[in-house]
Amino acid sequence: MNGCPGYANPMEIEGAVVVVTGASSGIGRATALALAERGARPVLVARRVGELDAVAAQCGQRGAAALVVPADVTDPAAVDRVVERACERFGRIDGWVNSAAVTGFAPLLDMPLDQIERIMAVNVMGTVHGARAVLPVMIEQGSGVLVNLSSLLGVVAPPLAGAYAMSKFAVRGLGVTLREELRMAGARGVRVATVLPAAIDTPIYAAAANHTGRRPHPPPPVYSVDRAARTVLKALRRPRTELIAGGLLGRAFALQHAVTPRLAERMMALDMRFALRRPDDAGATAGALFEPAAAPGAVDGGFGGLAKERMRRAAATAAVGGALAAAEVVRRRRAA
Repeated sequence: MNGCPGYANPMEIEGAVVVVTGASSGIGRATALALAERGARPVLVARRVGELDAVAAQCGQRGAAALVVPADVTDPAAVDRVVERACERFGRIDGWVNSAAVTGFAPLLDMPLDQIERIMAVNVMGTVHGARAVLPVMIEQGSGVLVNLSSLLGVVAPPLAGAYAMSKFAVRGLGVTLREELRMAGARGVRVATVLPAAIDTPIYAAAANHTGRRPHPPPPVYSVDRAARTVLKALRRPRTELIAGGLLGRAFALQHAVTPRLAERMMALDMRFALRRPDDAGATAGALFEPAAAPGAVDGGFGGLAKERMRRAAATAAVGGALAAAEVVRRRRAA
């Protein structure tokens, strides 16, 4: 077991030591910056040293002293070193966010086997390595929160992204297992939460393996990466079994699958067809599965998630306002 002296009090974001894997881009990067803004001390983990240094600088601008620990989460020894470095620097680990993930688009029979295995290695075994490295420390401390990122595709699996969906189903199952094992071990102060993002505006689509001849985009409705980061922070503050990051529509879709699973699966297939509607002549690619993406890291993927959220909120507000105005007209006519 990795030793980490000291006792961690019940977690508050301010002052908390939180490890974030996949911190160089997307939800991981947004989460690290959100933690920094709220006074936490992030530990940044990813393969790209330069991008981690850039995130650390951004954290510094927000008043947080971030620790950079480059690591490939598929290497358990490297993940163990993250724990050792965090404990050496801060003396404890209050939270751990397993955000590192890769994806690919192809019919399952067309995707090279080594790429399927790599998606499972990063998304599933990377999460397992993080849990096995940090949970003994949290148990010794008597407190801590582990947040694993699954996906709404871990509830309703789509065609053409089967390896990713399998991995996210596995992450959900891992959360259930860990919660019960901690309960059985009497580790009451250690919590495990699973966050299930819907279609989030992140760079994962540009870095994906792709064998479809189509350019992948997130299917509508697209949500901002900041929404996902806020949900992760909510899971750290008040851990619950599962939290969906994707507004009312994301929760409604999960509920629909529970009631009419076949219809939800057909709708997911239509969404995936829409997400892959644009032809792409770039040819088959392994994306960033084996080597980090050459493009600079970023929080969002350039799909306008925040702007689209604002448009949806404005439309909803206008609809509610119109309904209230109509109701007032009816009320006055009846009173006349």
